Order: sequence, then C-alpha cells, then structure tokens
Amino acid sequence: MKLSDFDFDLPEALIATRPAQPRSAARLLVASADRTTDAHVSDLTDFLRPGDRLVLNDTKVLPARLTGKRIRQSAQGPVEARIEVTLLEPQAQAGEWRALVKPLRKLDVGEIVIFDAGLQGELVAKDEGEAIFRFNLLGDDFDAALDAAGMMPLPPYIAAKRAADAQDREDYQTIWARRPGAVAAPTASLHFDADLLARLDAMGVTRSHVTLHVGAGTFLPVKTDNPDDHKMHSEWGEVSATASAEINATIAAGGRIIPVGTTALRLIESAAPEPGRIAPWRGDTDIFIRPGYAFKITDALMTNFHLPRSTLMMLVSALMGHERIRQIYAHAVAQEYRFFSYGDASLLLPKG
Repeated sequence: MKLSDFDFDLPEALIATRPAQPRSAARLLVASADRTTDAHVSDLTDFLRPGDRLVLNDTKVLPARLTGKRIRQSAQGPVEARIEVTLLEPQAQAGEWRALVKPLRKLDVGEIVIFDAGLQGELVAKDEGEAIFRFNLLGDDFDAALDAAGMMPLPPYIAAKRAADAQDREDYQTIWARRPGAVAAPTASLHFDADLLARLDAMGVTRSHVTLHVGAGTFLPVKTDNPDDHKMHSEWGEVSATASAEINATIAAGGRIIPVGTTALRLIESAAPEPGRIAPWRGDTDIFIRPGYAFKITDALMTNFHLPRSTLMMLVSALMGHERIRQIYAHAVAQEYRFFSYGDASLLLPKG
C-alpha cells in the first residue's frame, strides 16, 4: 500500500466554496458493493430503514480565526504588522491556546497581538510553525470576545479562494451543534435540516449524539509514501453512557449503525472494546483507519467527498474496498459532484 494508491485527478472547478441551499438539496451518491445511484440528500429516507441509527457529532465550531495587529516602537514611531491567528486547541494552563500564526516570523516571544472586542494575546512560545498564546480573558469573557472578534476557520482549500464571511457562521455549523471545541466542522452533518430530521423520525430512523472536537489536523497532508509511517493527529471525544446504550440496543435489535461523517465513525470505533459492542468512552483518539482495518461498530457511512492522498480517502477505502472506492470517486468526478467541506455527500453501504 502506497500513498499514490489513494490519488485521483480532481478538477478544481468541483471544489465547492458555498454549500447547497437548502442544506438537504445537496446531491447524494449512494453506493453499495455493486450499485451506484445518483440522488439528493433529501432522498435519504429512500435508502435508510426503520430501526437504523444515525450517529451524529454534536461538536460546535469555534470562530477560531482571528486577525489582529502587533505594534512595535521604533525611532520613527509605532510600527504595525497584521497578524492572523487560528486557534487549534486549549492548553492545560488557563488562557493558553496552541495556534497557527501568519506570519510567525514577524512575532517574537513576549510580544502582544491586539484583536477586536478587547481581546489580546501574548506569544509565549513558538516552534515549527506553531505557537502558544496566552490571552487576557478567561471563561465566558473569552468566549464572548472570541465570538465577537473571530471568523469561522474555513478549510484551506476554501480560504484560498475567498475569505470567511457572516454567512459562514450559519453554513459552517450543524443545526444540532452543542459543545464548543472544534476548529473544523463535521461536514457530512451540514446537509441535515429540520425537515429531513422530521421525516427520518417519522419513518423510525433513530439517532444518537456523540462528541469529537474536530481539529485542524484533519486537513494535514500525508507526507510519507508508506501510509503506515504517517503519524495521525489526535482529537478529543466522548461517547456518553446514554449514546453507548442506544447504539448497543440498536445492534441487539438488528438495526444498522450509520455514523454521519468520518469524525463520528472514528469516535465510535475508538469506543468499541470488541466487535458488536460499544462502551462509554472519553479521551483523545488518534485512530488511523486504513485498508485492512476490521470495523467493530460501523455498518455504513454518510460522508462528503475527500481530498486525494488523504487519511480520509484511506478510511473510505477501508470501508468499501480500494477498487470500489476508486470506481465511486471516478463516477463522482464524471457526474460533477461537488467536493470537500461544502460539497455533496455520499452514502456508503458496504453490506448493501
């Protein structure tokens, strides 16, 4: 298995920069082992069964991208530099966050960056392109200032084409987002609206909520030719006792467990101590699912279309088989499905 095995040609025009409106109007490619069907997310009720259980990630995306200024005094007067900071994760020390900074070379340890809404951050450490900031506000005061000053941290392939705006505050958040902590959205869940959930309820499809705070590592490229040498990023997650009991009851009743998104899938597989059973779980997971992995809980997956040469391409290849996923992606490109975070969706049914 080589990294090149997970490559494919993707026309840049197929990279979505805005989502479909309404959410459930996005296209849906439904694929089993031997059949491919073109549909829409609003048709999901045609492909699910009463007794199926969707597993949904209820993380909430933080407006984690900040723009501020660094001011230095010189003989000629104050010299300002524009600094962009993207928060990645809080640190053990209260008020400190790991962050990406552009341009990091213009900022020295000990210097202050001034943001809007009274928020300031001191650079306390930097190394290999990342930094640690200590902010002047804590708790609810920090949350309020971040909400006022921050923008949604759009993925790099969207941010390269346009800046985040007020519409992204709604578009880049699921309708059930509850627990703040993510710096990237569980994007397959962005396709659901209240009408679709009501129709799924009416037909007897149940759902459970779990939490995985999606980190910026989800966008990191694989740089090793041998995927086995890749170091997977770690993310914090939780499967509650309620969610695990619901999932186990569905398994016992013969229903299918269908995570919505690779984040929910990685979490429930991390929380399964053995095939066919999940347990309450809380902690960091760096599970790396690639061909050869034996799924313990997952029967099917709803997910968007992923980047070439990525760990998520490896995950869907593990679920459907390498050759089958190549066929599915070739079909998606030929039929001009929209790719990545704001793109269309697929429903992958390895067992039919």
